Amino acid sequence: MNDLMNKMSTFSAAEEFLDFFDIDYQAMVVHVNRLHIMKRFNQYMRTTPGLLELAPAAQRETCKKLLQRAHDDFVRSTPAQEKVFKVFQDADGSHVSLDTLRRSLPSRQ
Repeated sequence: MNDLMNKMSTFSAAEEFLDFFDIDYQAMVVHVNRLHIMKRFNQYMRTTPGLLELAPAAQRETCKKLLQRAHDDFVRSTPAQEKVFKVFQDADGSHVSLDTLRRSLPSRQ
């Protein structure tokens, strides 16, 4: 593991990542979507070829752009639309109406 990845492994909050990379962020977006943003950031890093082989400055700049992109995904969209987590991938837009739930309850007699 290189220096940048070692440093990032010490962070425990999304805000620490955003501050480290000096990214302006919307606090409310991060508050509501922090896990989604960090998961998306991880996905972007995993799918960026040669990231670990870049020179330190280029690696840091690339990670900054990827984290900015992950944050911006949730400024423009919602977790349900982005489908970062399996629960949203499996939902596939289906829903159950309140009337259907009421009909499924045992009747009160």
